Amino acid sequence: MNVDWPWPWLDRNWDKIAEATGEHLYLALLPVLAGLLISVPLGWAASRWGLARGILVPLAGVLYTIPSLALITLVPLMLGTKIIDPLNVQVPLAIYTIALLVRSVSDALLAVPGEVTAAATAVGYRPLRMFLTVELPLAIPVIIAGLRVAVVSAMSLASVGALIGIGGLGGLITEGFKRNNAVEMVMAIALIVVIALIVDALLLLVGRVITPWTRTRTGTEAKA
Repeated sequence: MNVDWPWPWLDRNWDKIAEATGEHLYLALLPVLAGLLISVPLGWAASRWGLARGILVPLAGVLYTIPSLALITLVPLMLGTKIIDPLNVQVPLAIYTIALLVRSVSDALLAVPGEVTAAATAVGYRPLRMFLTVELPLAIPVIIAGLRVAVVSAMSLASVGALIGIGGLGGLITEGFKRNNAVEMVMAIALIVVIALIVDALLLLVGRVITPWTRTRTGTEAKA
């Protein structure tokens, strides 16, 4: 087997690969960020009121079961966008992110020890300040864990947009399939996996950096 066979194609198409990678990151990461910003207040509401949790958590589960291609094709009908519009991919990815994170945020906030919130209330913390400075920081490890799942899922699902003409690395997969070019297909799939792993590792690192008390606790438990 000639191990050099992929390189001629790669050498001629670095610009295409770089452009498709940038498009894929734009398609996948922006909706995850939007979904996170929406999920935090929804998760907070679900953690505060039983009625909200009884509606939001099951609804999130139902939304996540909708097939991605079906949701992508429904967006133009709901929003009036053109068929080839990044929003047709990004809106479903944001919905899936919300579906994944609402339960994570709610469970993380519910897991904050009652004595911690009671102590904060005793020293005069109002609800908003308590949420931003006490509850949310303590919930970050669980939220980061859910966010990592959402990012990996979005990286994969963004490629489905190629079926309706949206670019990204999925476009290289469909193009390679049409041209019977296995190198192009394998390269695109490998890049999706590698990028997802890199972003996942970065989120794990960010989570450790912004929650130093978890490292201290882990070290103490290990010594014990």
